[in-house]
Amino acid sequence: MRVSIGSGGRFHAFDLAREMDRLGHLARLYTAYPRWKVDGLQREKVSTFPWLMVPSAAYARVFRTHVPWEINWMITDTFGSWMARRLEPCDIFQSLSGYGLRAHRVARERYGAITVCDRGSSHILYQDDILAEEHSLWKVPYRRIEQRVVERELQEYEECDLITVPSDFVYRTFSEKSVAREKLRLIPYGVDLSVFRPVPKRDKIFRVVYVGQLSLRKGIPYLLQAVEPLRLPDFELWLIGGLDPEIKPILEKYAGTFRYLGAIPRTELFSYYSQGSVFVMASIEEGLALVQAQAMACGLPIIATTNTGAATLFTDGREGFMVPIRDPEAIREKIVYLYEYPDSRDSMAQAARERVQHLGGWSDYGNRMLSVYEDALACRLGQRIVGSVG
Repeated sequence: MRVSIGSGGRFHAFDLAREMDRLGHLARLYTAYPRWKVDGLQREKVSTFPWLMVPSAAYARVFRTHVPWEINWMITDTFGSWMARRLEPCDIFQSLSGYGLRAHRVARERYGAITVCDRGSSHILYQDDILAEEHSLWKVPYRRIEQRVVERELQEYEECDLITVPSDFVYRTFSEKSVAREKLRLIPYGVDLSVFRPVPKRDKIFRVVYVGQLSLRKGIPYLLQAVEPLRLPDFELWLIGGLDPEIKPILEKYAGTFRYLGAIPRTELFSYYSQGSVFVMASIEEGLALVQAQAMACGLPIIATTNTGAATLFTDGREGFMVPIRDPEAIREKIVYLYEYPDSRDSMAQAARERVQHLGGWSDYGNRMLSVYEDALACRLGQRIVGSVG
């Protein structure tokens, strides 16, 4: 079996590529990242097209804002065209949604491959609607996802043989948008258990930790609202990650209620998780936030909204708590409970680490994905045999 993978950025695609390579099935990884950012793969199995993605990333860093939609469309469209031209023979072609429409068509029509749309977030229409609603609630301007972007992605959903999603939440949004369940495959992401591991806590401060982009999508205002009234001894909130401009006025409003540590390299995050007491993710919309599993691997119980994919990771009341979106009171109640009952917190922390170890690392993710591919190929072969007999 020859598996090719396409993705404009890193996301989880690089982990999937490494697992397919470990299993002896990787044909090629196509990415807009520069070659030096792709680790763990032989050079001859990686094709890169960094000429547009690297300048756009530099633009975002310099101007501290998102790349304009027009430029982002041009980058994505150009990368997709390049990938379609370069695509080599394969039996499976999987691409992160939004990048692969042309390459999917080449894979199917030229090579007879199974095509897999890899969607890491909720259905694009659900995502756009809920983010527009959230920005309206906070009176922050929101530009809807470009219609041509939406149409291209919907076309991928329609044409691809399979759509992989990482959580029950994402699965539900696709079902609600009338995507056939026969197309959907739920494969939760893994976590690198060699990188994310607990180390001794250095103090007795009860520390709420958040890791991720600071934005309205991530529900940061609700986390700040939850923590702001608390006047607890030896208590603090850490916010770790990049900063969206839209959130700055809200952070200024709650200045003094948190410590902002900025972005931390991925390889160093385990030491920051380990200084926490609980990890909180108040997101409005996610696919399956990888940081939740990372925090669990470092021994933190989780408080997360139902729209983070949390139900795929843990059981409410055992390894953490699930709360509704936009409910700071519910978040506050669970934080206070874990603060006041350290034995329960410790029990949940242990259960969280055991649960994520049971779920497995990226090797388990790769094995599950391989089973999906094998089943799809076997099904197609069966259809061909039946057709030839008929």
